[in-house]
Amino acid sequence: MQQYYAHPRNHFWPIIEALTGVPARAPYPERVERLAGTGIALWDSLKACVRPGSLDASIVPDTEEPNDFLSLLAAHPAIRAVCFNGKKSEQVFRKHVLPTLPAAVLGRLDLIGLPSTSPANASFTYEQKLARWRAILDYLPDPPNDKRR
Repeated sequence: MQQYYAHPRNHFWPIIEALTGVPARAPYPERVERLAGTGIALWDSLKACVRPGSLDASIVPDTEEPNDFLSLLAAHPAIRAVCFNGKKSEQVFRKHVLPTLPAAVLGRLDLIGLPSTSPANASFTYEQKLARWRAILDYLPDPPNDKRR
């Protein structure tokens, strides 16, 4: 579908709705635009890879090509945290990206591993995922009359 978290049982958009008010059922372009308005950007750790099937565990390691986080972080110095939706995303970042980041960039970033919102992550209930994902609220600007917390 060329959309982040399009699987109907993925908990990402319902969690985002609970935390930020961005409606999970809004049209995709509206969700992405409203999400950006909260201070959250979506970006894959990998720019490209070979992945037979839909599971991250199927990614062929020698094909991993990371996204250009150095340029992203240089262009957006207000970014204070990189949050990972699942272990594979964090592993890829730590392996391919972390060694390339200057100390000044690393000094301003918190790296936050979160449980995958995928329906394949059955070891966490929706409520457990939501509780852990609340950590992102500490990094979002607080709008007046913020009712998210």
